[in-house]
Amino acid sequence: MTLKIAIQMDFPENININKDSTFVIALEAQRRGHELSYYHPSTLSLKEGNVTALCSAIKFKRKIGDHCKIGAPSYKNLEDFDIILMRQDFTDPLTYNASTYILDHLKNKTLVLNDPTGVRESPEKILITYFPQFAPKTLITRDLAQIREFQKEHGSLILKPLNGFGGMDIYHMKPDDDNIASVYDMMTRLHPEPLIVQQYIPEVRKGDKRIIVVEGEPIAAVLRVPPQGEARANLCAGGSAKAAEITDHEKDICKTIKPELVKRGLVYVGIDVIGDYVTEINPKSPTGIQQIYKLQGIKCEQAIWDAFENRLKQWKN
Repeated sequence: MTLKIAIQMDFPENININKDSTFVIALEAQRRGHELSYYHPSTLSLKEGNVTALCSAIKFKRKIGDHCKIGAPSYKNLEDFDIILMRQDFTDPLTYNASTYILDHLKNKTLVLNDPTGVRESPEKILITYFPQFAPKTLITRDLAQIREFQKEHGSLILKPLNGFGGMDIYHMKPDDDNIASVYDMMTRLHPEPLIVQQYIPEVRKGDKRIIVVEGEPIAAVLRVPPQGEARANLCAGGSAKAAEITDHEKDICKTIKPELVKRGLVYVGIDVIGDYVTEINPKSPTGIQQIYKLQGIKCEQAIWDAFENRLKQWKN
């Protein structure tokens, strides 16, 4: 059955077709015969309960410099689509959350994936705190005295903003580091929200594993290894990708958190694991599936679309 799909995303002309996960998700939708449209989240509007956006029909192909053909834009009522995919980058919390509030008005009208309420209420660094048995020791605060006590208790720590992304503003503070007050001052000037303080996990030097999880089931994984002298393993921060297996411990983690992910409508998420600990659960627009295919030949996008189509069937019933 042909479905009408609208992708809420950043400007498609600018994506890197060799790395972007949305690109291969769109290609898989086309392979299944679905009709694709795209709109930028800045064009979302809500009027008297109706959600509209400036939409354009779009077709993708794997050709550098000519990877998308975009039709003439026109305003569409988003309830006329079968599925809306939220795939824009998370660069500003207020802007991103505003789009979820608008998309909430589509409930019972069309299916939005991941569920906008579930996404908004599941920040990457917060959701795992509901499963403390799997998380490193964590403190969320803007209180410097609390951070100092945490440092005394746990020694080396990681300091990062609550709504950070892509390895932005992540600091490794050693036990004898006397710059913690200076780093704290800088972080609180830059970020109005609380800070995340976590016990440093030495295994990060071996890599930060991204596990692709679909409807609570682990599909595949990629290991992101930090460069020499760097604590950040994010690929956009200079990390390199290596093939990774999913361990029995990681399968147990997914089994435990699956009911919560399913309940929140988080069909496709990325789970970040360092050593034995989950540091983040990313429900917004998780990446890594192209790297997984290049290293292991696993097409995660097929499992993703199987889940999307099954969700739509359940939603209609």
